Amino acid sequence: MAASPYTDLDRPPLSPRALDRALVTPGGLWSRIDLRAETGSTNADAAAAALRGEPEGLVVVAERQAAGRGRRDREWVSPPRAGLTVSVLLRPGTANPERGWPPVAPGAYGWLPLLAGVALLEAVHRVAEVDAALKWPNDLLAGGGKCAGILAEVAGDAVVVGIGLNVTTKADELPATTGLPATSLKLAGARVTDRDPLLRALLRGLAGWYAGWREADGDAEMSGLLAAYRRGCATIGRQVRVLLPAGEPIEGEATGVDGDGQLVIRTADGADHRVSAGDVLHVR
Repeated sequence: MAASPYTDLDRPPLSPRALDRALVTPGGLWSRIDLRAETGSTNADAAAAALRGEPEGLVVVAERQAAGRGRRDREWVSPPRAGLTVSVLLRPGTANPERGWPPVAPGAYGWLPLLAGVALLEAVHRVAEVDAALKWPNDLLAGGGKCAGILAEVAGDAVVVGIGLNVTTKADELPATTGLPATSLKLAGARVTDRDPLLRALLRGLAGWYAGWREADGDAEMSGLLAAYRRGCATIGRQVRVLLPAGEPIEGEATGVDGDGQLVIRTADGADHRVSAGDVLHVR
């Protein structure tokens, strides 16, 4: 017999009815909350729904994810109800006349994981009351380690953005890492680890930032997203080493994030390099 989800009082299950009542509202972005007890990958589920023609606004949440992926196909697996594993289906390239949203050019899609990072950071600050910061391009740091990752993928003419957040994960449940150690909000000293208000705050924040970004035609500066990301990014001002998808690593000072969401790195010779993708190591 499967263990009851109510046996671990520190990890109560999410309520689909409560989430629906709170988040699926007339005129709101979220159209459907698909809460699953277990799945292989919420991103894969949302991508499959996108290819079937599901409209923008689907949210897939899993109490346990068995085959999740991070960047470069790294594994992201969490114990049941120990974290938030959520993916959202967005269609930024499709006009929405009811909201007055023009289609956003694909060149601006790179801002979507950064947008999700800002929404996640704000939710963690507001609800968990823990000190946290963003690591470019897709990590959330707290307590000296990484407690969340973000992965955006194109699925046909849609974009799926997945977020994996360790909430009550214990030290012996965390995966081994080669870079920053993994951690969780609880291990980082969070005052609140209730996943329900965390998820509500995350999705409301994501909807708000996405609406502003769409209204600004994907302009991160005009929507205020660029300034918010710069404020929350711990990579800016750090000495970094960036492992690029191809070519030699770049080392230097991360001096900022530009309007395209690229990390700007000043090397020892004074030259500025713009990086759109890569693994960033904080040297000091």
